[in-house]
Amino acid sequence: MEVHCYLIYFIAQDMFTEGSQYLFEAMEKKVYFKDITILVPAQWKGTDFNKSRTESFEKARIRIDNPARDDDPYTNQYEDCGSESRYIHFTPNFLLDDSFIQIYGLRGRVLVHEWAHLRWGVYDEYNEDKPFYFSNGVQATRCSKHITGQYYDYSSGFLQSCVLDPQTSLPTKECQFFPNKYQNTKNSIMYLPSVDSVVAFCREDEHNGAAPNMQNEKCGNKATWTVIFEDSVDRDALHSLNPLPSPPPAPSFTVVQRMQRVVCLILDVSGSMQGSRIIRQGQGATHFLRHIIEDQGKVGIVTFSTSASTLKGLTLIDSETTRENLIKLLPTQAGGSTNVCTGLNKALEVLKADNMDALGDEIIFLTDGEATDNINNCAPTAIQSGAIIHTLALGNNAAKALQDMADRTDGKFIIATDDITSNLLVDAFASLTIPTGDYTKEPVQLESTGKRTADWFNGTVSVDSTVGNKTSFLIIYELSAPTAYIQTPSGFIYSQADMSKDPSAKTLTLKIPGTAETGDWKYSILSGGLQSLTITVTSQAARSDVPPIIVKAHVNQQLIDGSKPVIVFAEVSQNYRPVINAEVKATLEPEIGISEQLELLDNGAGADAFKDDGIYSRYFTKLVKGRISLKVRVKNKDGQSRFTLHRKSGALYVPGYVVNDKVELNPPKPPVPEQPLVEGNFSRTATGESFQVTISNPPIYPPNKITDLNAEIQENTVLLIWTAPGEDFDQGTAKSYEIRWSDDVEMLRLNFSNSSLVNTSAVSPKEAGSVEQHSFNMTIENGTTLFFALRSEDNDDAKSEISNIAQASKILPAPKPPGISNPGLNLTVIIISVCVAVVVVCLIVAVTAWAVKRRKRIDA
Repeated sequence: MEVHCYLIYFIAQDMFTEGSQYLFEAMEKKVYFKDITILVPAQWKGTDFNKSRTESFEKARIRIDNPARDDDPYTNQYEDCGSESRYIHFTPNFLLDDSFIQIYGLRGRVLVHEWAHLRWGVYDEYNEDKPFYFSNGVQATRCSKHITGQYYDYSSGFLQSCVLDPQTSLPTKECQFFPNKYQNTKNSIMYLPSVDSVVAFCREDEHNGAAPNMQNEKCGNKATWTVIFEDSVDRDALHSLNPLPSPPPAPSFTVVQRMQRVVCLILDVSGSMQGSRIIRQGQGATHFLRHIIEDQGKVGIVTFSTSASTLKGLTLIDSETTRENLIKLLPTQAGGSTNVCTGLNKALEVLKADNMDALGDEIIFLTDGEATDNINNCAPTAIQSGAIIHTLALGNNAAKALQDMADRTDGKFIIATDDITSNLLVDAFASLTIPTGDYTKEPVQLESTGKRTADWFNGTVSVDSTVGNKTSFLIIYELSAPTAYIQTPSGFIYSQADMSKDPSAKTLTLKIPGTAETGDWKYSILSGGLQSLTITVTSQAARSDVPPIIVKAHVNQQLIDGSKPVIVFAEVSQNYRPVINAEVKATLEPEIGISEQLELLDNGAGADAFKDDGIYSRYFTKLVKGRISLKVRVKNKDGQSRFTLHRKSGALYVPGYVVNDKVELNPPKPPVPEQPLVEGNFSRTATGESFQVTISNPPIYPPNKITDLNAEIQENTVLLIWTAPGEDFDQGTAKSYEIRWSDDVEMLRLNFSNSSLVNTSAVSPKEAGSVEQHSFNMTIENGTTLFFALRSEDNDDAKSEISNIAQASKILPAPKPPGISNPGLNLTVIIISVCVAVVVVCLIVAVTAWAVKRRKRIDA
């Protein structure tokens, strides 16, 4: 096994070295890969690994991990054109099996294709859903048009001419485009990096703006080169850089390993923490110590006010007894000033006690007040220590420097208001995990909610088949212990006698033995007087070989000045399989003011980039100056949630090539199996990082850009369909639409206002998210292709961006469906066989614990 681990490691190095040279030439000798850090699993044996600092699986820009669907390389991309994406995903097979080189191209070339998705936010120049379009005849969706090839149907196992669909006059779905192996064009890397001559990104002079691909749809029909140099995060640097001498220096590799988790809690016991705050701090810290910190981790506890004290040095988490003993040490009294630096300095002492440094260790720093000392006197030392500093701000007076400290150390910054029913402080502690990629070993929050009542507090939490181990119900009360009952799906009722009670912490805890029963669990809590109550339900994977459904929540920016829209995202998945048709709601709670609830959508409109990709999103417009927390709740919607294998941005699977008048076939792509419904109901909650709004008055928001305009031509009638935008982005109702068309896509893109106008006086916009349709008649000659776009306007006369450009062609159906001829081609077929070896591999950059699970199966 170790041999294969290191084999992947060396192949990855070769991929980066090869890709660096390819990138260097493609980017006018301005860009190359210089420093690469590879994170290997804690289980790898070796002495030449450096200790990781902030590197983690969750933050890795490239993941090598087992697949959910197949071995397609892809990039998890779902934000605006020009925006950075989340990560690149390669499979171990992709690196180990050389047959994939024939299908996708050299690994270094594929890396550059994916890197352009990841760093510069460009999209693919092919479209598996629309592989052909009409423009002076049938064309393959590609860039540039100078890419040549042939069309064939290989669905029967032998090559035959493609047949045109009589309804669309385009090739049927069985038809495929086989590019010539040897081309006379350099373009384009985002279409076909597998071809030797392709060494450049498409520029405007060769860009195929009429092709119905994702690059045109998402990027306003701009060429990839234009997006990289005008819209990407590197646009300013790229213009200022001068070409470098050839060849570029070889990349430098650093190998790091995250081993034992080491955490120091810094808890505020200053005078402002007296009363409910010191209790709430204890509740959150108890939840962390009891459920969140991993076995075999180390924890220390420091308190601070006027001075700092070490309640407990670093302690190995080796039993439930150890956890409970640490909980007993948590502070219950408060008094004194808020000298933040004393706490920071003391925590660093605690962390350095085991190995003389704090590199890669964590500090969880909770405080509720403005520092009475100058935090700038100690923050630089803490930042330079190499520790990850998570900061939890309780209330609206916590030091503003806390967010900066978290940002500069790759820690999390989360606020919790004084509203007990929000349960934000417990949620904040629950979110402080360091994912390794093995989600079977991490806690999953099923429920977190609260209510202020003098009566019953009732609800249901669903335990699905992917979770059930280490399930616990935590009930927190404000004043006096309520009467609580928890009923299993089969009807058994746990009463208060089955729960552990902590009157000083004001909690009731029920631990479910073994694996919790699958189904809907009901809780009924009688308050016994007006008070705030909360319930938190936590669980873990039911099986070591089945990862649980998880939710990740975030906003697209942490510091909001009004210059760009704020988008809330929630990703719902299981082992890279998206979960669709779920009900996803986000709660955004400001430090001062009323919380806002948004239903996040996966409909491919408004803020949502792709329909049914498991990424739920929505614009957030109710901005209030100050810090705002984010919490997302997910549940199965009427039993309709299902898994899917949505095709993400990634290198094209080429079915074969034409070489010397012969078709060389690659192995057929494995069919995608129908994905099942999610078994039973499920529920999840997740807390995202808090963000800061710096403006007092939100800008006037226009309607959102329409991104799903579709056009059809039926004889002389044009039918347009799109999703309605709102008054403010995707909320409310717009005032009017402006629709224009042209027979020249560049005319419509560059001079929309001078293109032909469609009469929309009879169109009254519907509420945001509704399906809009508009049809109109015009005289259209057979064989004509037209392009359409629109924008909307709100009651403040603010106009949206111009929509995606939709195209439609009028092609009268032929009496007999014709085929597409490929003159001059010899139909000799060479089938390239593939020998797939079954190997045991491990994962890198970032590496998951998949190798360990694999080892367990072998050892068994």
